[in-house]
Amino acid sequence: MENKKELRKEFSHLRAEIRDKVSKDMDITERLLEEEKILEADNILLYASFGSEVDTYLLIDKLIEMGKNVALPICCGERSMTFHIIGSVADLHEGMYRISEPDSALPQPVITDRTVCIIPGLAFTEDGGRLGYGGGYYDKFINENPLMTTIALSYEELIVEQLPLMQHDLRVDIIVTEERTVLCNG
Repeated sequence: MENKKELRKEFSHLRAEIRDKVSKDMDITERLLEEEKILEADNILLYASFGSEVDTYLLIDKLIEMGKNVALPICCGERSMTFHIIGSVADLHEGMYRISEPDSALPQPVITDRTVCIIPGLAFTEDGGRLGYGGGYYDKFINENPLMTTIALSYEELIVEQLPLMQHDLRVDIIVTEERTVLCNG
């Protein structure tokens, strides 16, 4: 099997070529907003999308409208990150890796077993395997906060049979695509 670096390049290119993204992003957002874990969540940890990722900005607005605590990460180096609750996307500014992030003075959520963490990635397997960007930030964060439910947003074209995963690689609990919701790990 190809190494992860080559696969990241391949899946990044594949994702950039996906057609009808706006419609697919809306379908993914609608499907996610109907997910029971989202409806019951006390906090939703989310990322600010960039490039060809599934657009999370509409999702952020909708979750805030629903009265949810929405928190986005600040990457702090040494593969660590902290999440901070925002009141709107206006609370974001360009941060590390040119990704939008909140101000560190904003409050941090108290993470519980009702917290949902929506995790970025390039490709996924139906059993929750994830090919991330290689920084290890989410692997470390989820390992430190194991009670949360993890959800990935993905285009259907990026759900694959297998990925070269290591034992420490994060697996997600749920994958939401424009066509379906995949319950992983059980």
